[in-house]
Amino acid sequence: MKSSPSSPAEPGARLGWLDALRGVAALIVALHHFDVLRMFPHRDTVTQHFDMGLFGVMLFFIVSGYIIPASLERRGDVRAFWIGRIFRIYPALIAALVVSIMMLPAGDGAVSLLSTGDDTASLVANGLMLQDMLGVTNSMNVTWTLCYEMVFYFFVTALFTRGLHRHSGPIAVACAAAALGVGTAVGGGLLSTGLGSTRLLLLIVTPVALAGLAGVLSGRRWATGAGAALLAGLGLVLTTLNGRAPWFETWMIFATMFAGTAVHRAQHAAPSGRIRTLSLLSCGFVVVAGVLIGWLYNRGGHAHDTWTAGWKAWSLSYLAAWAVFGLGFLLRGRRFPRVLTWLGAVSFSVYLLHFPLLRTIGPLVGVPPQPSSALGRLVWTVLFLSVVLVASQLLYRLVELPVQNLGRRVQRAADRRWPRAGAGTRADLVPPQRAAAEEPVRAGAGGRSGG
Repeated sequence: MKSSPSSPAEPGARLGWLDALRGVAALIVALHHFDVLRMFPHRDTVTQHFDMGLFGVMLFFIVSGYIIPASLERRGDVRAFWIGRIFRIYPALIAALVVSIMMLPAGDGAVSLLSTGDDTASLVANGLMLQDMLGVTNSMNVTWTLCYEMVFYFFVTALFTRGLHRHSGPIAVACAAAALGVGTAVGGGLLSTGLGSTRLLLLIVTPVALAGLAGVLSGRRWATGAGAALLAGLGLVLTTLNGRAPWFETWMIFATMFAGTAVHRAQHAAPSGRIRTLSLLSCGFVVVAGVLIGWLYNRGGHAHDTWTAGWKAWSLSYLAAWAVFGLGFLLRGRRFPRVLTWLGAVSFSVYLLHFPLLRTIGPLVGVPPQPSSALGRLVWTVLFLSVVLVASQLLYRLVELPVQNLGRRVQRAADRRWPRAGAGTRADLVPPQRAAAEEPVRAGAGGRSGG
């Protein structure tokens, strides 16, 4: 039902479109790993032109870019933001890893946390959530997106503490221009190769990351600013010199997230103002750059690095992610079906659990091989999705919600024990009533997918 033109849309409607987009993104990623397209004719032709996985994660990244900076600005408090992020991501991730390790068949590699040959490096790198940029195997195949979410938090925090957070449009353009200009000229893993040891790199990175996190959690202005600068510098060095993904993919991801922020800026800027015009132009440049990058660089071995079939799959999927986000944005004043908003609520759990569940229940029901009949394939799909959604609801209710409530209590306790003394608060924030109206209670990770 559309809201009355004479009054603003109800808060539930404003939140619903973001939940719906996150839910769609998580479901698409799950179906991508399920390889749902193998059930339809002309599968190879479809996958040459569209990649469900890339579409899903890019949609996650756009949504994260839209809402994460707004969350920080609404609070006006860096420590509260980081406590919220830590309690939002880590407990659900740890629970998903533990459950997955317990239920996966012996020898299955869907969870690699303690099976890389160097358990210490695996635990530390994945604990910092920087593993994909440290040359360490991801704890799960899907957690690579959380690395980009984490570094985005680094960048956003540093910009906020220096009053530069309103420049998301130009930053998005700079990231996209870097992706376009450099492309594949800079290889990945340069630091790991130069140092000759992943452990040595971890010995350098870990204290820097922990010092930065201590700073942003301190509640003191000077320490918050110093910590944010450390984290942003660390993120910049790692993504520039040591990322696993090709340069064009890495910087296109950050361009996409900052472009999502630019959409938020444009939405709340004056209709004829400079900020709105600049933000919209920036988004347009990023979208065009994302399509061009596929054509220019996502070929041959680089297509393999991005896990796509080629440049058409990249370009069309990237464009489709923005098209779906744009449709959701245009419909943001409407109330979305409850099933979609619920799917958005459990989207992080869906994202974390779907692949280990696929690898667990498949052998139990004798799949693979793929069922030969259409009815058999349909039943297998429904069974998979049913198990994933039930398990995700359980993880959400038993872990996500309780620990998010715990995080709020920890935040209040920290404020009482160590008063903030104005740390991380700025006078030029988005008005609280605007940002609060746009932030879902359940901000996704990645996703991300990633949150």
